[in-house]
Amino acid sequence: MSTLTAPHETPETTPATSTRPAYRVTGRRVLSSEWAKLWSLRSTWITLGLGLLFLVAFGVIAASHYKSTIASGRQPDRDFATATAVSLSLFGTNFAQLALGVLGVLVTAGEYSTGMIRSTLAAVPRRLPVLWSKAAVYGLVALVTGTAGAFAAFLIGSRIVSGTPAAMGLGHSGVVRSLLGAGLYLGLVGVIGTALGALLRSVAGGISVLVAALMLVPGLVSLLPTSWQGHIAPYLPSHAGESIFALTHDSTTLSPGGGLAVFLGWTALALAGAAYRLLRSDV
Repeated sequence: MSTLTAPHETPETTPATSTRPAYRVTGRRVLSSEWAKLWSLRSTWITLGLGLLFLVAFGVIAASHYKSTIASGRQPDRDFATATAVSLSLFGTNFAQLALGVLGVLVTAGEYSTGMIRSTLAAVPRRLPVLWSKAAVYGLVALVTGTAGAFAAFLIGSRIVSGTPAAMGLGHSGVVRSLLGAGLYLGLVGVIGTALGALLRSVAGGISVLVAALMLVPGLVSLLPTSWQGHIAPYLPSHAGESIFALTHDSTTLSPGGGLAVFLGWTALALAGAAYRLLRSDV
């Protein structure tokens, strides 16, 4: 009679246990991923460089023009009649905001145009952390770039206009607040660009809306009756943003705190629209 015996399991027949660690999606990891993606793009370096160049170069050009006008004994243009070292140095803010805003659009809309957004959302199924991380990472980068450019433009511009009625130093009242406000404004413009890119999912569409909101709409509002302009213009994104870093204010403009509150409202509105579409729409 034969006896059946169970075969002994050998290391070769034992199922191999996986040694791969189990990764979880965390906020820190999503932020790290978006940081790496941002700096892997050549357009990031180019556009940030252009934004910094616009901010510093146009500020220096404005300060040099003012200095040459005063030195020649001519009366400054109407736009420069009440100029200060701060307003001259921040003359390039309107140009820098376009570069930083456009890059914000590319950060999100660029992934939709290449199809990479499918891989991103497959890795982060909850979706919203992707939007918050993109906005936070790029907003911080735009904030640092704008602040550095504002201080650099002022330090150069203030030396150029020294000895003129526009001369000011960092110790003058409101100067540091204005320079920090300019950096904050540019950082928030970057966040709005990121939100528009996620909302419209089109690079051309996002850039068009950004340019219209910051430059075209204020021009159209200026054509309205004067009684209407006073109730509308201060609350436009561009005018509210200028109030954040303006050195002086009057009855037709918002205070720095009021301008910041209004501009934060526009930023939150853009992010809310982007979040809604991200949750409700297929990729």
